[in-house]
Amino acid sequence: MADVELILAALAAGGGEVAKTAVMDAYTTLRDLLKRRLGDRPLEASSEVLRGELIDSGADRDEEILAAARRVLEATTTINVHDSKGVQIGDHNTQHNTFN
Repeated sequence: MADVELILAALAAGGGEVAKTAVMDAYTTLRDLLKRRLGDRPLEASSEVLRGELIDSGADRDEEILAAARRVLEATTTINVHDSKGVQIGDHNTQHNTFN
């Protein structure tokens, strides 16, 4: 998994309602590190937009951020978002998918 994919997967895995306290703690740490790195840029952007922001900001090369993303994924071993067709990042979102 590429480093930017690691961060995107961790954000997706940690933001769901099924997340337990350990997942939410790890997710909150990752989110806070990313907010410091990205500034006012939203973490709720589409995956492609967020991917560019992560790469442009150097977050995909920041060992502290990558370690935090790994902790989120380790805490969510029962949740597989690797082949997801749509994921949400953030709170209180609505998502409508159409698969053809």
